[in-house]
Amino acid sequence: MKSAAFDYVKPKALQEALSLLEQGGDDAQLIAGGQTLLATLNMRLSEPKVLIDITDISELKGISVVGDSLRIGALVTHTEIEDSELVAKHAPLLKAAAPHIAHRAIRNLGTWGGSLAYGDPAAEWPASSLTLRATMVIHGPAGERRISANDFFIDLYTTSLEPDEILVATEIPLASKQEVFYFHELARRHGDYAVAGLAAVAQKQGDVLTHCAFTFFSVGATPVMASKAQDLINGQKLNDELIAKAVAEARNEIEAIADITNSAEAKQHLIGVLLERGLKHMIA
Repeated sequence: MKSAAFDYVKPKALQEALSLLEQGGDDAQLIAGGQTLLATLNMRLSEPKVLIDITDISELKGISVVGDSLRIGALVTHTEIEDSELVAKHAPLLKAAAPHIAHRAIRNLGTWGGSLAYGDPAAEWPASSLTLRATMVIHGPAGERRISANDFFIDLYTTSLEPDEILVATEIPLASKQEVFYFHELARRHGDYAVAGLAAVAQKQGDVLTHCAFTFFSVGATPVMASKAQDLINGQKLNDELIAKAVAEARNEIEAIADITNSAEAKQHLIGVLLERGLKHMIA
């Protein structure tokens, strides 16, 4: 099957893209890396009348340090994040997560902003951005607005991004020297969507973890933070007994949802497996 006919435009500036998006209304669709959109076009799950290619807009590109934040442009590819020295230094969780994303060909084209705006609960970047307490920088007809990752992901494939808005960049607090992290996902094969995954960061002082953030993905309709387990661990000396309590708390708090190949019970079990591994890794 091939896509339905559409008009194609390639603006050079952000304001031009916003104007085109406003003019097109519900019939307009943005395209960047296209790793999801092209498939939905070809299957006619998406039938825009105008496709707005934003890949030439410089305001959406680049990785830089701005004040006390790492700024990642929406058009930055997965490979650019994987290879960036700035990311490795200031947000090492992202460097660890990047190789888990599909395969090299997809990482070369797929974009950071595209993944966040799509809001796939099984994807690595939404969970990572939530864990790293990221702020989404969004532009629309009313100008710029900023929203925390915690408020950005609303439901299955649903974010707080309005139809006439564009995600421009994401700002992430710079990692401290005391920050430790853990990223892992359990999948049938490398490159497949995870059955369950965990993105975790904390500040480490001896056997104590503080400022904990444990986010599970591919277990619910959005990335899910294990808030009660975080509170239990935060500021306490970590030992096997406390880890076991945190695992039980996470399993009780997070209600996993089955997918077409994995039961909710299996995912519930893997939540505990991942958290136990993650805590032992961060305290080692």
